[in-house]
Amino acid sequence: MSLETLTTISPITNKPILTRNGLSDSGLQALPATALEAFQSFRKTSLAERKAIVSKALKILDERKDALAKELTEQMGRPIAYTAKEISTAIARGEYLVKISDQSLKDTEGEPEKGFKRFVRKVPLGPVLILFAWNYPYLILVNSLVPALLSGNSVILKPSPQTPTIVEHVQQIFSEAGLPDNVIQYFHSGAFTQIESVIRSPEIRLICFTGSTAGGLAVQSAASDRVAVGVGLELGGKDPAYIRSDVDIDWAAEEIVDGAVFNSGQSCCSIERVYVDESIHDKFVNAVQNILKGYKLGDPFDPKTNLGPVVSKRSAETIASHIKDALDKGAKDVTPENESFKSPPADGNYVAPTLLTDVTHDMLVMTEETFGPVIPIMKVKDDKEALALMNDSEYGLTASIWTKDVEKGYDLVDDVEAGTVFVNRCDFPSADLAWVGWKNSGKGQTLSKFGFDQFSKLKSYHIKDYPK
Repeated sequence: MSLETLTTISPITNKPILTRNGLSDSGLQALPATALEAFQSFRKTSLAERKAIVSKALKILDERKDALAKELTEQMGRPIAYTAKEISTAIARGEYLVKISDQSLKDTEGEPEKGFKRFVRKVPLGPVLILFAWNYPYLILVNSLVPALLSGNSVILKPSPQTPTIVEHVQQIFSEAGLPDNVIQYFHSGAFTQIESVIRSPEIRLICFTGSTAGGLAVQSAASDRVAVGVGLELGGKDPAYIRSDVDIDWAAEEIVDGAVFNSGQSCCSIERVYVDESIHDKFVNAVQNILKGYKLGDPFDPKTNLGPVVSKRSAETIASHIKDALDKGAKDVTPENESFKSPPADGNYVAPTLLTDVTHDMLVMTEETFGPVIPIMKVKDDKEALALMNDSEYGLTASIWTKDVEKGYDLVDDVEAGTVFVNRCDFPSADLAWVGWKNSGKGQTLSKFGFDQFSKLKSYHIKDYPK
């Protein structure tokens, strides 16, 4: 049997930049057994030992972030001005999880009673399979890898073929930091049949998947015939923003543009729908146009570039199809003139930001995940209509409300159906808050003290003094 060959195509040039080979069937079958063997000794280490290893690994990662940032730009196209920041944010997130691990993993004492000791302990699960996406690979990986290791589990990593080198660096860095052999393993694959074989391995105790809703459903289905395996899913979004009439329009416009087009809109929590009070709609649209005029689409290795290419031709085609559907159904393209939008580099997957008005929920751009730099703006009469439209979605990852009346904003977000709600902010997973999707945006959670929960199981200890 020939091994699978995976080729990474540059979003910048559409040319191959590297290849990786998959494993043989026997090689794949060996991964979970090896992970289980590594787990049996690693679970006996103390939390203090694990914290020291993770902390040292994060320090090494920080020392190498500039070189890794360049590689990230090459593989997924985000401008070089921003890629090192992803790694810095991942490090800070990891450091926070280390800081709270003692409290998050401590025993819970039972009711005191003379002659008895009762407590509940969080014990590690076993081998954890982490399947993660290309758009923020370091951030996504830290969400699961750090609490998995701190909890005492071994892990098997499967990266996106678009950013395959991440796992190689991470395994090497943790090895240098003192992690025992085979506590972290990885494999490259683009064939779901191979991934499914690992998912179905009896040694696997948890699968953490970040990607599309369709991909998450496939993972869940593959694991559905086993009781002793958990599935955590971080999936898509169609995240709304509501601009109330009392905002500072120029400030809100700048924030919304950043939240919608940063990383070329390739974020599960980017703003994909904008509802604006009708009394300020025209002024807000004008302010957004003014902001977009200052953006630069182009070569991601130019430090002045705000927007690079989207990840693939297929992604560019999907974005274009959503825009066409909206225009065919009566939307207006009011994107401002910008020379960089007209003449980006010729060979890459460059998609200029598109500003749409007169949109409705009959359009794909307001209902399906676009995952691109599109800003569709819809008028609303009042708070009631805005809330109804915000909740009119199969997704529920994040949502934001923008208003000077913060107390009113707080009241309104209480009725929004999303795992994370913002007032006067967006597109920011915070390490001290649970990152959780509602509806078709996922299940399970990462980050915060609750992010440790899925990486351990509860074991109750009931100990009675010997009666004689």
